[in-house]
Amino acid sequence: MKDKILHKASELFITLGVKSVTMDDLAEKMAISKKTIYEFYPNKYDLIKATTEYLFEKIMDEINEICDKDKTSPIKNLFEINRYVNQRLNEDSNTEFQLQKYYPDIYEEISDKKFKVVIEGITENLEIGIEHGLYRKDIDVPVIARFYFIGQGTLKNRDLFPQDHFKLSQLLDQYLIYHIRAIATDKGIKKLENYLKKNDKNL
Repeated sequence: MKDKILHKASELFITLGVKSVTMDDLAEKMAISKKTIYEFYPNKYDLIKATTEYLFEKIMDEINEICDKDKTSPIKNLFEINRYVNQRLNEDSNTEFQLQKYYPDIYEEISDKKFKVVIEGITENLEIGIEHGLYRKDIDVPVIARFYFIGQGTLKNRDLFPQDHFKLSQLLDQYLIYHIRAIATDKGIKKLENYLKKNDKNL
């Protein structure tokens, strides 16, 4: 029942907004009593906190699955993760905004987790790329990992990239191409260009 509550709550928060959904709404949609929900989550704050952690873990599981499919293709994996992240951003952007505005402590906690996970993931990607001769050996891995994190996060800034002029999916791809070209060996550049041609992406 606990997982069912989190699953339905995440659906409602994403579609209707964290601020709008009440415990009554959730109980009605699940055809259960509020008392049942309160057995697991005594208040809405606890439910939101648990739901954001549930969504975070779900997203991380999906990303790990992408990476585990082929550990020897770090460039391809970055684009696959980009595609998934773009889909999630389109679905969750309003939820993230409302968390930041109405539940800043929950937002900060998730942001801290995101930072650690992304840095670990990009660090692993860089190390695998170096090992396979796709990225240069002389790059400073901890610094590049943080450059990547900061740069990607900036793409969501609508003051810098107004939505009516810039499509987020294209920004993500262009940033990724920029990132890879800056660190790739000749072998890595060839891998990148082959991937772009095969997937009809702009060089």
